[in-house]
Amino acid sequence: MTTLVAIGAGIAVLTGIGAGIGIGLATSKATDAIARQPEAAGKIRTSLLLGCALAEATAIYGFVIAILIILLLR
Repeated sequence: MTTLVAIGAGIAVLTGIGAGIGIGLATSKATDAIARQPEAAGKIRTSLLLGCALAEATAIYGFVIAILIILLLR
């Protein structure tokens, strides 16, 4: 049973990989967009920060689920 708990927690933590890739791609696209249209930097930055916050929240939820799996199922 302990092995399955560890596997489940490991899978839950993998959400951080997707969030990291998503934030990296969003940042690179925002940088490109600001370089092409500097006058729209404010709107682009606002959208970028909102998107990054939502992506990071997904990673944090995965981490919390992993901790709950470890603490409640052992």
